[in-house]
Amino acid sequence: MLDLEKIRNEIERRCHDLLSFQQADGSFRFCFENPVTTDAYLLVLLVLWEWNDEPLKRKLAERILSKQELDGTWKVYPDEKEGNLSVTIEAYVALCYAGYLNIDSPRMKMAKEFILHHGGLKKASLLTRAFLSVNGVIPWPRIPFDPGLLIDPPSLSPIQFYDMSSYARVHFVPLIAAMRNDFFIFHPCSQQLSALTGDRNHEYYWPELENDSVIRFFSGLEDPSDSVHKKLERYMLDRIEKDGTLLSYASSTFYMIYGLLSLGYPKHSQIILQAIHGIISLLCNNGTHFFVQNSPSAVWDTSLLLYSLIEAGISPANHHIQKGVHFLLEQQHTKKGDWQVHCKETAPGGWGFSETNSIHPDTDDTQAALRSISIQAAFSPLTFHSWQEGITWLLAMQNDDGGWPAFEKNTNKEWLGLLPVKNASDALIDPSNPDITGRVLEFLGSYTTLTLKDPAVSRAVNWLKSHQGSDGSWYGRWGVCYIYGTWAAVTGLASVGMQVNREKCLIKAARWLESIQNTDGSWGESCYSDEAKRYVPLGYGTVVQTAWAIDALTSMSPQPTTAIANGVNYLLSSYHDTSALNYPTGSALPGFFYVLYHSYSRIWPLNALSHVFRKYFQSK
Repeated sequence: MLDLEKIRNEIERRCHDLLSFQQADGSFRFCFENPVTTDAYLLVLLVLWEWNDEPLKRKLAERILSKQELDGTWKVYPDEKEGNLSVTIEAYVALCYAGYLNIDSPRMKMAKEFILHHGGLKKASLLTRAFLSVNGVIPWPRIPFDPGLLIDPPSLSPIQFYDMSSYARVHFVPLIAAMRNDFFIFHPCSQQLSALTGDRNHEYYWPELENDSVIRFFSGLEDPSDSVHKKLERYMLDRIEKDGTLLSYASSTFYMIYGLLSLGYPKHSQIILQAIHGIISLLCNNGTHFFVQNSPSAVWDTSLLLYSLIEAGISPANHHIQKGVHFLLEQQHTKKGDWQVHCKETAPGGWGFSETNSIHPDTDDTQAALRSISIQAAFSPLTFHSWQEGITWLLAMQNDDGGWPAFEKNTNKEWLGLLPVKNASDALIDPSNPDITGRVLEFLGSYTTLTLKDPAVSRAVNWLKSHQGSDGSWYGRWGVCYIYGTWAAVTGLASVGMQVNREKCLIKAARWLESIQNTDGSWGESCYSDEAKRYVPLGYGTVVQTAWAIDALTSMSPQPTTAIANGVNYLLSSYHDTSALNYPTGSALPGFFYVLYHSYSRIWPLNALSHVFRKYFQSK
């Protein structure tokens, strides 16, 4: 069923291939490829600032055009049923600003017709409408309360600023500043674009902010203090990283530029120009086009790749591993961030996603980094100290409900997700997630002495068991999607000592995974699962999702099964088309933002094959 020599040779080949990508500083740097939203943002800025770099503008325009479908639309994942309205609007606006394509050209006309047919600008997502408002294409909402109430609410208000997720806060603050001051930058294209409403007599572009219940709630609160201006400014300034970006995100940095301008900063002030340079520094070349990464993944990729190499049998004493560990140790956070609002007594010790990220750590990157430094921690006092700080921080981030969030403890008030904002439950709160909870459990079970008897572990296990779907799957928030969540959950549960042959939840999960395997041995799930909140098959396999499924089944199977063998043979096949290798399997915002990690097709197959080899051959 399983060919030992083929598996061994493939593991060696993949390790040799991966090591060739290591940088001089020990890191591994692969592209974090996202939809054209960030390209559109930067292209608009370069036009508005009359940036003297025509080749860069043209590269951005070319990448945007390369992603346009034959029907004139833009999508956020290949099998999206039709074009994505919000991203099509953003691409259309940016191309109009750049002027490289005549607005009356066939391609632009098709995009315009799609936008109008689907309700026009007013039907776009909240952030896309904010993009339109800061550029004067649509008006800011006229609401009978000061939006500054969101950042400076009365102490008795049920909504407190730090109840919202960090991702929401870092985008809302610049927008609140711009909205309060009715700020926008005019461009000649703005007037042409404002006609794309779908109804020229309809003035309401912000229905959620004009919702009666929202108005009644906020209108009953006192006006914010006169210091809101300073609080908005200070919030942004305190979170600017050394590269000029706001918390290392291209999107938040884009809105920060408009937010600071609305507070009186000159257009060509040093901080504004540094922010634009910061976004430019996020460019990556995928071999065909340059594009703007919303947040480069150097720390994440390095952590995962080192872990995979060690799991494949590369000695921790190998100089490649040593260099990588040194890079990770330098990236550990030493400064306090917003996470401390809900964890006042905890010292810094986590890791972030990007190399320039110094105050916005997350639990997933922290557990990933800790895996890679764990073995060295036993031999180096300095590394052991960093390891202990990381473990302490990670355990402190566990939510009161037993699961782990992405960024901050207890920013999970479910009723915030009921606010009349699309994707509110995904954007406004940071709840416990099966994928992150499972990944943390798998780390704790494999690299610490914690067991099922430990309160932190038992609470996490109970949380996971209570959040399993009726079909046996778990939803994955940061990957696509039910295969990802199920893989993370079952490997975590198996790692902490659950009896794989007796636990109903694991048996059910294994049966579900086997039931969705394709006839060629692969697994493939559509990004549409993320929107539908149910498993939706892709119709073909991807190497990443196949690797997750194999790894999950391996963790639950004392002996190799037919499903595992068929999956391994699929991974060992000499040819995988670009669809199998390049389907986006990372998720950030359902229906709007999906990620193709260029590292994933290298990391996860190696991981799965190594675990199969070690469990079924090496242990005998």
